[in-house]
Parts: sequence; structure tokens; C-alpha cells
Amino acid sequence: MGTAASKLPKDLLSEYQELTFLTKQEILLAHKRFTELLDRGDRQQTLNVHSRVPMSKILTLPELKSNPFRKRICNVFSTSDQKDGSLSFEDFLDLLSAFSDSATLEIKSHYAFRIFDFDDDGTLDSGDLEKLVNCLTGETEDTRLTSEEMKQLINNILEESDIDKDGTVNLSEFQHVISRSPDFVSSFKIVL
Repeated sequence: MGTAASKLPKDLLSEYQELTFLTKQEILLAHKRFTELLDRGDRQQTLNVHSRVPMSKILTLPELKSNPFRKRICNVFSTSDQKDGSLSFEDFLDLLSAFSDSATLEIKSHYAFRIFDFDDDGTLDSGDLEKLVNCLTGETEDTRLTSEEMKQLINNILEESDIDKDGTVNLSEFQHVISRSPDFVSSFKIVL
């Protein structure tokens, strides 16, 4: 790969730095990593807004490979009209920015909520919470909760989080719970 493919114009680099929580070095490293994921034919056109990396290649990144929410992460950050989880370079930067150490608690909790909202309806209901628990515990016979254990856990989560008692957790309720969890910010990160 030539050096031209791993550099960004200064004005674009500055714009990305203003719009994200990333440093110039982090943006350049992100660009290099993104370019490496592109098909060889697309590498010369990395600044083309239409260049996208398929989800399958994004999921090969060590930072995402073992994350139980890796596919949801790609789907949440993807702006693809095909809803295929593919990422443009700007999508990739948004993802890295939201997971960076410099991102605010509000940004991190907003994206965590979207990732956990599996049906994209703006609330975490019992179906979303069950999928969330299954992602965290694994869905093997040894780790899967019984239906009674799952029901009890979901009831406990809703009892703790559902302030308006409507049977779901909305974004503000989720952010309230997260604000009481000091470990959340440090655990919600991806570092290249």
C-alpha cells in the first residue's frame, strides 16, 4: 500500500477532529486500518464516500471480534441504505469516536442504548433485555438461563430501571441508571 492511501488532506483531517472525540493521530490510524479492510480495488478511492467495508470484514478487527454485540454495533453505526451493517470511513470514525476514552457519558450511553435496543423501537422492552442477557451470557446449554431465571432477571432490571413503570426502559431512564455506574465509561471503549 502506498503512503498516499494512508493520508488524509489536512482540511479533512481537521474537520474529522472537530466532529469527533478523536485526535489527529487516532484519525490517521483509523484511516490506515479502514483502508487495509477495503478491497484492493477500492484502496485508491478511500476518500470516496461510497467506499464501504462489509460487516464481515469489520468483524475481523480484534477490537470487535470477541464483543458479543459486534453485529449490533455495526448495524447501529452503519448508514448503508441496504441495512447490511457495512461501514463507510465516516461511519467507522463515528464508531471509534463514540467508544473513545474522550467521548462523554451522554454519547456513550446514547449509543449503548441504541445497541441494546435490538428492535430499534426507542425502548428496551423484555424482548430486548432477553437478547441483551443472552449476548452477555452466551446462548450455549451451559450458560443459558432457564426461562424462570430470565423472567426474574428481566423483572429485576425493570424494577430497578423503569422509573415510569410502563414496562420498558427509555433512553432517559437508561441514562439515569448508567449515571450511577462509574465503571460504564471505562468499559464502553474500543481502542485501535
